Amino acid sequence: MNGVAESLLNTHQVRKTKIRLEVLDFFLSKNYALSHAEIEEAIDKSYDRVTIYRTLKSFEEQGLIHKVLDDSGTSKYALCASNCMSHKHNDAHVHFNCEACGHTFCLEDIPIPAISLPTNYQLIGYSFLVQGVCKDCKK
Repeated sequence: MNGVAESLLNTHQVRKTKIRLEVLDFFLSKNYALSHAEIEEAIDKSYDRVTIYRTLKSFEEQGLIHKVLDDSGTSKYALCASNCMSHKHNDAHVHFNCEACGHTFCLEDIPIPAISLPTNYQLIGYSFLVQGVCKDCKK
């Protein structure tokens, strides 16, 4: 297994299990957000959907991944930046959905503009999705 995956699990105080290492290794091998279905298809077939879902939920709660909604409304998950920790995500960045390959990328260097809501509105969360063609598909 990947030493980077083990180190990340230790840093985020997530117990090391075979599925967690396998799922995290898969995330580390990609540079775009992954859907539950993509993860399920790529890893050991002995894990059921619920086990994979629980693994993703645990990763999200511990600040390893964050949820990204693509243009179809499908939930995808992307690795968090190193400054995310348990129950405290710093993922206020733009997400880019490529219309050619369908991948969704985190553009961490592009922050979401400040949101000013009207009186009596409470901000709970937000996402910012930009659509276009990624650098690999544009070639």
